[in-house]
Amino acid sequence: MLYPIESESREVKDLSGLWNFKVDKEDEGLYNKWYMDRLKESIVMPVPASYNDITTDASIRDHIGNVWYERTFFVPDSWRDKLLMIRVGSAAHHAILWINSIEAVRHRGGFLPFEADISDMVKYGEENRVTVCVNNVLDWTCLPTGEIKTYNDEKHPAGYKVQETYFDFYNYSGIHRPVKLYTTPKTYIEDIKVTTDICGVDGVVKYDVVVKGENISVLLCLSDETGSIVAEGTGSSGSLMVSNAKLWQPGKPYLYTLSVKLTDTSGKVVDVYRLPFGIRTVKVEGSKFFINGVPFYFKGFGKHEDSDIRGKGLDEVLNVRDFNLLKWIGANSFRTSHYPYSEEIINLADQEGIVLIDEAPAVGMCLWNDDEKIFAEDRINANTLDHHLQTIREMIARDKNHPSVVMWSVANEAATNEEAALPYFTSVVNELRKLDPSRPVTIVHTVDAARDKVSQLFDVICINRYFGWYIDHGVTDFIEKQMDSELLAWHKKYPKPIIVTEFGADTVAGFHQIPPVAFTEDFQCEFLEQYFKSFDKFDFVIGEHIWAFADFATKQGLTRVIGNKKGVFTRQRQPKAAAYLLKARWTKI
Repeated sequence: MLYPIESESREVKDLSGLWNFKVDKEDEGLYNKWYMDRLKESIVMPVPASYNDITTDASIRDHIGNVWYERTFFVPDSWRDKLLMIRVGSAAHHAILWINSIEAVRHRGGFLPFEADISDMVKYGEENRVTVCVNNVLDWTCLPTGEIKTYNDEKHPAGYKVQETYFDFYNYSGIHRPVKLYTTPKTYIEDIKVTTDICGVDGVVKYDVVVKGENISVLLCLSDETGSIVAEGTGSSGSLMVSNAKLWQPGKPYLYTLSVKLTDTSGKVVDVYRLPFGIRTVKVEGSKFFINGVPFYFKGFGKHEDSDIRGKGLDEVLNVRDFNLLKWIGANSFRTSHYPYSEEIINLADQEGIVLIDEAPAVGMCLWNDDEKIFAEDRINANTLDHHLQTIREMIARDKNHPSVVMWSVANEAATNEEAALPYFTSVVNELRKLDPSRPVTIVHTVDAARDKVSQLFDVICINRYFGWYIDHGVTDFIEKQMDSELLAWHKKYPKPIIVTEFGADTVAGFHQIPPVAFTEDFQCEFLEQYFKSFDKFDFVIGEHIWAFADFATKQGLTRVIGNKKGVFTRQRQPKAAAYLLKARWTKI
């Protein structure tokens, strides 16, 4: 899926702004066909944004089920002879979209885009209406997984229900990323795939262009950052050589632009699309991870798309702030835990030279109870797998050309100790490798090495560990030895490179105590230092991603005081003491 851009042949109209919004409290909107007319008794809601924290109404914040969005727009007469698409960057978690009361598209999954051809649904030169029904219910057939629990007892109102989730972040909902209209010619470039290699000092750019239409020629022009042409070609597939190529490297990004033009039999240009990309290679060999043939050590974080008021809504200001903080602290990477982030964030990573582990939204696949099976017919089953495979296809379709994406993660903290996990993840990994054999694949573990049954499928071992927090809470003396034992056990069973993708301690900014105790900034620093002592002993440890970059919202719970406080930065992006500790360490590595 190509990101909507403007060119000589394409136009883009952003529908971000204030929409009409209504909570479907009685679950009647679909039955009563609210999409047939203007929403009645609606309120104002910004798009993109989560709706949960914007009003002062707890019933809106905690609503389970459908909500409705609506706005009007105009389509100019000049678009009449073009293909008109509508694209929703993401809607959490399921959506139905209508144009002028006509259903245009349905989508399942809250973290990837969907689009539809609405050329025959709109009125040109007149007002049009787009209506979107968004549903936030999670069950065992979707990602993330979850279940609705209904209480029918004397202690609760009749039919009282809660959305049960098995992950530690707030289940924000809404239209989280921009809604855009864009045009293409009726004969157009549908997709472009670029893969790169290095031959000596030269770059090899392999391309495949998918064209909708016939009797069309494909012309390609490759230019550098100054706009100078460095290679040209023809045909829908092939390769281009770039002499003395400048490589995309962590911290030193360089982006070329591939201009693809379609021409008709008379030589007239029909469509133009310009794709920025970087020339680089990634490879796992032995106990090392290589970018452009150079060993790479992952320094960074797990993080979230999360901020005050806006929730998971796209915030370009916050994203730029985050990348400035990443560079300030000496980080070179992060994982898109626990779902694909906005393409705007990935574009920024390409431009800023930050390396990404791109993760599917397969979180909540563990019950934390060995007596219960989560990979079971009434929980994670063939229907879940079908959705997981479709999500993998959509994620790769969107992110395949980004040089910042160096590895795919298929899940976070799944119950990989269960027998049924092996055939399940075998199917997922096989599909992923078929679609993109150019990148390594990983899964992020919470089980221990002895019980794991799936890591033979993966190129890199990623583990989350919380010694001194969830185990031996408040005690840092044992962390180094416990981590040593953990790393050696994994490497003995699977002699592959290891990244510790989560380790952290909840820390309240401004709390201090000597000697350190849990929840103080002093404890967070001491806690992290003990882990570093272990990591630095082993050459097969190729990275450290601290949990977490910044404090973030979670559902209410006895262990969460207004969210998860494991951030090295506050939710408002101000540093805790640990930020300076990390800056001193990472700028030396």
